[in-house]
This record gives sequence, structure tokens and C-alpha cells, in this order.
Amino acid sequence: MLPEISLEDWEKRSEEHQKQYKYLLDKGDKKKLLKQLPDLHEAAFEKIDCLQCASCCKNYSPRFKMPDIKRISKPMRMKETEFIDTYLTMDKEGDYVTKTSPCPFLGEDNFCSIYEDRPSDCHRFPYTDEDVLFKRPVITLKNSTFCPAVFYVLEALIKTK
Repeated sequence: MLPEISLEDWEKRSEEHQKQYKYLLDKGDKKKLLKQLPDLHEAAFEKIDCLQCASCCKNYSPRFKMPDIKRISKPMRMKETEFIDTYLTMDKEGDYVTKTSPCPFLGEDNFCSIYEDRPSDCHRFPYTDEDVLFKRPVITLKNSTFCPAVFYVLEALIKTK
């Protein structure tokens, strides 16, 4: 049975629980925790509507890999170089990211204009159903401060460990 997780004041509670999350991500039994992720991921998205939030799209950029750029630029009838010049810049890690925030493909209604072709990072975000949650703890901790789904999953993992 899944624990009951309240989303009331989740941002404040996430901030207060960062040390607990870090400990869980660093020291928790990864095999045991990984087995719980699919159910917790599903439970989180039964409670959370991304279209009500869109904080990820409003504040952060996914990485745009070359396969993403090829896939996205084609239906936009743009050459890949034109797409890059128009929408992207290279960050200090050498990844293409959006030039602007919020994401230029995010509409006022929080719908994504390239949803069917969106980058792999967007498709996989917030990684609450895969091992990235544990393999990249710094990213997971950051994500828990702006994504209620990550908060939900980490809180549930703490309560069930």
C-alpha cells in the first residue's frame, strides 16, 4: 500500500527535507527503492497535472541532442542549423539548450507546441520512474524543489524505506 502524501505546502516541505532526500539518494537500498518507482511515479501523476504547473518549462531547459533537433526541425520546415540559430544556445557543458526562459515552445495554456516531437529530456522528465533518480542525485535534489512529482516520489520513498 502506498503512503498518503499531501501536496499542501510541498515547496516549503521539499526545502526542509533536502538533507533527508540526499541521504536517501546516497545511502538508500537502490534495488529496493528502484522496484517502488513505477508505482510511485504512477501515483504521483494521478495527483499532479503538469499542465497546472509547467514549472520545468517555465524555468529550465532540456538538453536538445542532435536526434531531437533533427526530429523537431523537420515538421517546423526548418533546417537544423536554422532551428539551432533561432532557438538554441550551447551551455557550459556543451549541450544545446533553449536561449530563452520560459521555453519558446510553451504556450500560455501550458501546452507544448512541439509535444509530439519534444526532446528526450522532456519526454523522460522528471525521471521518477527510472534509475536516473539515483544516478544523478544533484539533479534529483534540484528537481524536487520545483517539481511536485519529484517531491511526491521522494517523500513516499522516505516513508516506505
